[in-house]
Amino acid sequence: MTWRTAASATLHCLTGCAIGEVLGMVIGTTLGWSNGPTVVLAIVLAFFFGYALTTVGLRKADLGWREVVRLALAADTVSIIVMEIIDNGVMLVIPGAMDAGLASGLFWGALAFALLVAFLITTPINKWIIGKGKGHAVVHAYHH
Repeated sequence: MTWRTAASATLHCLTGCAIGEVLGMVIGTTLGWSNGPTVVLAIVLAFFFGYALTTVGLRKADLGWREVVRLALAADTVSIIVMEIIDNGVMLVIPGAMDAGLASGLFWGALAFALLVAFLITTPINKWIIGKGKGHAVVHAYHH
C-alpha cells in the first residue's frame, strides 16, 4: 500500500474523530465539566462519528447491517484508538488547554495541534495495517 492510501484512510478516520472530539470538547467545556468526563465524552463521540462515516459509505454499497457493522469495526477500531490516545493525550499535556474557554485561541489551537499530531502518528500505523490487508483495506473495495 502507498502512503497516499494510508493518508487517505487516516484522513477519513480523522474526520469522524475530529467531529466527535470537537463536539465532546465543546459540550464538556460549555457544561463546565472536569477533564475526565469531557475526555470520555469526546472519545465516545469520536468512535460514534468515526464508525458512522464508514457505515454511511458501506450502506450506500447496499450491504446488510451485520456486514456493515463487522466491516466498520474491522476497518476503523485500531485507527480510532490510536488517534484518540494521541489527540486526547496532547490536549491533556498542553498547559491550560482543557481549561481554556471556547473563545480562547489556546483551546482551538491546542485542539488543532492535537488532531494534526494524531494524524501524523496514525498514518504510518495505518500504512502498516493496510499493508497487512487489515484496517481500512477491508472496506477499500466498497469505496467506488
